[in-house]
Amino acid sequence: MIKKEELPECPVVTTVGLIGSKWKLLIMRNLLVRPWRFNELQKDLAGISQKVLTDSLRSMESDGIVTRTVYPEVPPKVEYALSELGESMRPIIKSMEAWGKSYKENNI
Repeated sequence: MIKKEELPECPVVTTVGLIGSKWKLLIMRNLLVRPWRFNELQKDLAGISQKVLTDSLRSMESDGIVTRTVYPEVPPKVEYALSELGESMRPIIKSMEAWGKSYKENNI
């Protein structure tokens, strides 16, 4: 997790740094619905590589946006879900969804 003194002055830059990549936003979109397993995410996010998904999930977990739960089963079951901090970004993602929908309806 980034230390407070390492954060940029601009709050928009901070937000973009945390969720600004294409894949992180799409991962969050899915996690807003329910917890997902790694392979489910990879299948649903067409075009994402295993490395990019792994790196994105690790980064989001490190930043406190995503939680990773390992269930003691054979084979091991791992689920990813939004943390409380990740859930606090729900209005941002929902606003982006509403804006995109409006844009498509009115400008295409």
